[in-house]
Amino acid sequence: MPHDHSHGHHHHHHHAVDLAGDRRVAWAVAVNIALTFVQIAAGILSGSLALIADAIHNLSDALSLVIAFVARRIARRPADASMTYGYGRAEVVAALINYTTLIVIAVMLAFEGVERLFDPQQIEGWTVVVVAGVALVIDTVTALLMLRLQKDSVNMRAAFLHNIADALGSVAVIVAGTLILLYDWRLVDPIVTLGISAYILWHAGVEIGPVIRLLMLGSPDSPAVGEVAERIRAIPGVASVHHLHLWRMQERETALECHVVLSGGAEEAGAVRAEIRRVLHDAFELTHVTLEIETPEEACTDAPLIGH
Repeated sequence: MPHDHSHGHHHHHHHAVDLAGDRRVAWAVAVNIALTFVQIAAGILSGSLALIADAIHNLSDALSLVIAFVARRIARRPADASMTYGYGRAEVVAALINYTTLIVIAVMLAFEGVERLFDPQQIEGWTVVVVAGVALVIDTVTALLMLRLQKDSVNMRAAFLHNIADALGSVAVIVAGTLILLYDWRLVDPIVTLGISAYILWHAGVEIGPVIRLLMLGSPDSPAVGEVAERIRAIPGVASVHHLHLWRMQERETALECHVVLSGGAEEAGAVRAEIRRVLHDAFELTHVTLEIETPEEACTDAPLIGH
């Protein structure tokens, strides 16, 4: 029997909104790169590892925004012969790169922090406090620029988390600088560095799992495979379903592919197919559906529900 394929394409952002979002990202990149140079210079002059750590993290913010910006542009390309599913997953790949970068940076900062615990350095507290204060303002502005964009994109959410982590890092550095000014407590600098590292690791570790799952063609949390199969089996004219695949083509576009065995003859195929499509759309908002319709005589032998 021939297979049926229905696909409704969804646009989450209109062209004007995309351009506005691109401008926000471009501004965020510019201010973060400028801030990075200021922080590194101030960190070297003041002797603060926490400030340099914050600067390195801020540089990663700028790079993450560049990656996010490029991925946004690539993701909007239409499908072609070399990428028949389109380029939407470019944003997911960008998110994976950004989270991986965060983890590497966090581990490096942790090593540096441990070394400083055993060899505290002289630190110029006022420089640390002032520069970290400026960084906090810029990080906050950048996060606000990204706030709306991160709600609908795992890519922009990764970049947004870079900035949130950096803003919190700036707060921690300000606290460290203040304690150094008041009590000359030099150990607070590596302690704050380790705290920033731990926070980055925790956030990146939580967020990277769903990104990897999406790239591995994992099924979405909702709808569940069993629930979808049960709904299809309950449709009049359906005897069974097998070789079912449920995955996310992009972050918010779920696709379904399965073999459906009819309880009657081939003449029922059209009506059953149409009803399956209607039920899947109404119950689960599934619009990218590929169905292989089989008569009882054509049905696969001992076929599992999931996989091949």
